[in-house]
Amino acid sequence: MAKINVGLVQMTCSADKQGNLDKAITKVQEAADKGAQIVCLQELFTSLYFCDVEDYNNFKLAEPIPGPSTDALSKVAKEKGVVIIASLFEKRAEGLYHNTTAILDADGTYLGKYRKMHIPDDPAYYEKFYFTPGDLGYKVFKTKFATIGVLICWDQWYPEAARITSLMGAEILFYPTAIGWATSQDEATNTEQYNAWQTIQRSHAVANGVHVVSVNRAGFEQDGAMKFWGGSFVSNPFGTVLYQAPHDKEEVYVITLDTEKSDRYRTHWPFLRDRRIDSYQPITKRYIDEEA
Repeated sequence: MAKINVGLVQMTCSADKQGNLDKAITKVQEAADKGAQIVCLQELFTSLYFCDVEDYNNFKLAEPIPGPSTDALSKVAKEKGVVIIASLFEKRAEGLYHNTTAILDADGTYLGKYRKMHIPDDPAYYEKFYFTPGDLGYKVFKTKFATIGVLICWDQWYPEAARITSLMGAEILFYPTAIGWATSQDEATNTEQYNAWQTIQRSHAVANGVHVVSVNRAGFEQDGAMKFWGGSFVSNPFGTVLYQAPHDKEEVYVITLDTEKSDRYRTHWPFLRDRRIDSYQPITKRYIDEEA
């Protein structure tokens, strides 16, 4: 199927986990009613972004995958005939947790999970306290409507992750995300940060000749110290922004993507053809300097 209707669900979250899940389900249904065939939810949508602090109580938010949230979403996927991309806090075992996205096919089947590979540790983003880095490698999922690749938030900044996932056959790259501005920052800094975030992802679209769909949360959290910048967007395979959500409100948007356009872009701009794979071994080094 070349033309695919993709739904983006950008929403605010509260401290009520069940309430967030119920809201997400309502918005998935809304997207499906607008014609969506694949719906992507934002990163960690069942809770506030709890990684702003290192608090052991927050581990209680985690759940197994498959588990209660995927069970609930599976019913919606089957009822509406939509693929759902759901980012959740995974409890893998006692004391072992991941930032994980589950994929539910249009018949409600659980297709599998991707565990976030790149884990940040910055002020108000203390993810290394909570999440073990992914150990499943990069993944693609053959859904009813398309073969999709899923990466998560901080993975967005790494061209290697996008490249590998694209080389595995992803027709669309999805990035569930939770990123925002510190309210203490000036407007110029805020603008520069958002533009960098969008630009790096648009570059993944260009380099790999695929559509990129990035879905971020919105709203003030952390007692108003952090404003999640929304701005969810879709890029075509040559980096053109086809849609961008507002920064300051919730949004459910459905857009039609034509995955057959990848062939045209890849043929006219043959980056994959001209890759010098024999010369890339140094990329596996942490830094290229003189041996001790």
